[in-house]
Amino acid sequence: MLVFAERGAIEMIRTVIRMETDMVMVLDEWGEQLPEYQGEYGIVKERILADAPMDAVFADGFTRDGELLTVPRGEW
Repeated sequence: MLVFAERGAIEMIRTVIRMETDMVMVLDEWGEQLPEYQGEYGIVKERILADAPMDAVFADGFTRDGELLTVPRGEW
């Protein structure tokens, strides 16, 4: 969890997407990327699971229509 003075709010992990390449993209509640959590799945997985709130959305990529392929947190 990070605090950004310019927004005056605490930014949290909202959406976590594991891509086909095993790279991970992490977004906050405004859809902004959180680069400190992004990287190779095997390297960032534990930190993300430790820091993400329980209502964060986890996905294993996208459908052909561009929808998130959501998965339960425990299966991500």
